[in-house]
Amino acid sequence: MKFIESKDATTGETVNISYKDYGSGRPVVLIHGWPLSKDMWEYQIDDLVDAGLRVIKYDRRGFGKSDKPWNGYDYDSLTDDLHAVVEGLDLKDAVLVGFSMGGGEAVRYLSRYGTERVSGLVLVSAVTPYLVKTPDNAEGVDESVFAEMMEQLKKDRIAFLDDFGKKFFSVSLMHHPVSTPLLEYYRSLAAVALPRATQQCAISFAQTDFRNDVQNINIPTLIIHGDDDKTVPIDASSERTAKMIAGAEFKVYDGAPHGLFYTHREQLNEDLINFCRKGTTRYAANETRSTNSSRY
Repeated sequence: MKFIESKDATTGETVNISYKDYGSGRPVVLIHGWPLSKDMWEYQIDDLVDAGLRVIKYDRRGFGKSDKPWNGYDYDSLTDDLHAVVEGLDLKDAVLVGFSMGGGEAVRYLSRYGTERVSGLVLVSAVTPYLVKTPDNAEGVDESVFAEMMEQLKKDRIAFLDDFGKKFFSVSLMHHPVSTPLLEYYRSLAAVALPRATQQCAISFAQTDFRNDVQNINIPTLIIHGDDDKTVPIDASSERTAKMIAGAEFKVYDGAPHGLFYTHREQLNEDLINFCRKGTTRYAANETRSTNSSRY
């Protein structure tokens, strides 16, 4: 099992980050969503590696096989862990692919550590730019939604994860885009997380304001979101993010739920491969570009 050491800036504690590194070519760093682990990327790995890309996936602290410290679930600490992976593997010309909560780590990384090692960004079903509704963020999701999530997590975490998985993939009485065994598998990935990490990360992705981070992005960016996302509503997230990043390419998957990495895996993999194969010419900081939007 492979680990990279990250040093917690607040406590000084060493946090071992579990990762996998496959293939060769341009590095692609896959940042998993909440409340899963790096194993959520199972249906992306083969296609990306076969396309001539080097694929790195890692477990966020508190999840999967990474260390599970009591503290450090704010986005700056989580981004320090991502930086440890990028630096530890000496990645260059990398593409960061952030799914859901992982989109926050990707944009915060660029804000804090710059673009010396990263030249492309993909946001998939991402929580950016600012998820919770506040007086200056009227487009956000009502705070009561997150309060109820927290209450259920504290009351019966596994039952919450079971219900959350159905919403995650838009499962209903008449619609079964994933099998019951697969739902149970994803629930098992989430269940091994430190309960405190699950709670604290939910607070972080709901309440962290990424608007300044997003507005300063100046590298090629692809944004992907499903219009049937019941977990991170598209109008509160990617539709806004796409307008804030100059030159961003915005792809809306018709009928796709939050967990489109499985339900729309062929489409997603093709879009990831095409984006990662493109040149890495950076956008000039003062150049004005319009957002390219398309529907599938």
